[in-house]
Amino acid sequence: MKVLLLSMPDSFEHMPVHFIRMPNGALTSLAGNAGPKHKVTVADLILVHDRVRESVTELVRKFDPDVVGLSIMTFQRKTAKKIISLIRLLKPEAYIVVGGYDPSLAQEEYAAVGNDRVDFIVRGEGEITFRELLDAIECGSGYKEIFGLSYREGDGFCRNPPRPMSKLNDLSLPDRSARALRGYTMNGRQIDVIETSRGCTFDCSFCSIIEMRGRNFFTYSFDRVLADIRDAREHGATAIFIVDDNITLDVKRFERFCQAIIDAKLNDIDYTVQAMTSSIANHGVTLAPLMRRAGFRYVFLGIENIVEEDLQFLHASTKNIQREKGRKVGNASTTAIDFLHRNGMYVVGGLIVGNPSDTRDSINANLEFAKKYVDWPYIQHPTPYPGTPMAQELSERGLIIHDRVEEYDGTTAVVRTEAVPCEEVEFLRWQAERWMKFRIGRITFTHDPLYVLRHGLKMFRHNFRGATLKTFLGLEDEHKAFIRYRAIRQAERNYL
Repeated sequence: MKVLLLSMPDSFEHMPVHFIRMPNGALTSLAGNAGPKHKVTVADLILVHDRVRESVTELVRKFDPDVVGLSIMTFQRKTAKKIISLIRLLKPEAYIVVGGYDPSLAQEEYAAVGNDRVDFIVRGEGEITFRELLDAIECGSGYKEIFGLSYREGDGFCRNPPRPMSKLNDLSLPDRSARALRGYTMNGRQIDVIETSRGCTFDCSFCSIIEMRGRNFFTYSFDRVLADIRDAREHGATAIFIVDDNITLDVKRFERFCQAIIDAKLNDIDYTVQAMTSSIANHGVTLAPLMRRAGFRYVFLGIENIVEEDLQFLHASTKNIQREKGRKVGNASTTAIDFLHRNGMYVVGGLIVGNPSDTRDSINANLEFAKKYVDWPYIQHPTPYPGTPMAQELSERGLIIHDRVEEYDGTTAVVRTEAVPCEEVEFLRWQAERWMKFRIGRITFTHDPLYVLRHGLKMFRHNFRGATLKTFLGLEDEHKAFIRYRAIRQAERNYL
């Protein structure tokens, strides 16, 4: 059968499509594991975000798919349903399959039987479930025995039992040759994604991963991971984002992995990775130099918050503890940042502000921390993603302002605090963060000055959307520029 897999064009505010366009690694993994009987094409619509309708139409007409699959996050739901309606118009007989966090955790949102009707939901890990679904469609054998699948039955879905976690080393490599579009980039460098493990054993209240796949941790063999890196490089990547949920959960393994990269002479690639502050702080003496030798350049640190009460709300205290001789001695963030900076790496600082007990002072304390210590701010607001403990608690406390999920992108405040309206929470972040983002251009200039010279003005305009000369001269209240920014951001969400 012919299969077309699509990821959505909706982007995060902190990952503007002009400068960062990441591939969806899950789709190429599905393509690599679909089996030889099926011809799979992958299209990341972020690469054609400004011409989605035309591009989807062209893809459907060119590849004539029997099955179309969509990977969907919660803030992409509205766009996904518009794309499904378009596909129904272009090829009514095609089977529509959805997967990802949102369909897995909010199945009821896909039960409609109109033009945006969905036939199947692949819940959780998709490689084996999707392959079995394709085989079942082709041979007409039925769907009742496929773990991890929900299938259309009348006005709703029949939900099969969940699929046990896969043995990762049994999975084939992603099929990057299945990509129909090109142009993945991160600040001027061609980027790809790989994974060395899946899962996490912590229970952060905001995280969809635990709700979707449970608290667990599974790893690939290093031989398999190194083969994946080589394949990404052969397809042109000079930068790689390691998308593991929590690679620093096993620090000794991470150290061995860094050494394996060095031994394999794959340390000529710029690596970006997500890490816990506690792991870096407690093992930084040996780990940080090894990471730099292996080619790690950017480290996304899950700082989350510097206020202990907020960390408790986020269920993130444990992973941010610094220890000495087995004793807790405080928050690990500044120590972790210091280790990374001393070893020539840059910190992408993940913080969450606007938690229930936050005041303007506590929000500003976090923003000042980011201004002082972080190279690349990635500051978000509490967002009630379906099925998460955070969503339940925020709902019970009456703090969720609305349910327009297209705004559930992490940087649009949809939750108020006990003391601060949600619009003011977002304003405070927006006001401070614009200036912090200048550092990204400076960092990029060190390894690609021509890229910054070519795109610097575009970077500036993006960061200061909504601002005018009057704003910079102090001749108007910055809230006016913020209102214009929000209107621009809202318009940017209309992809079809």
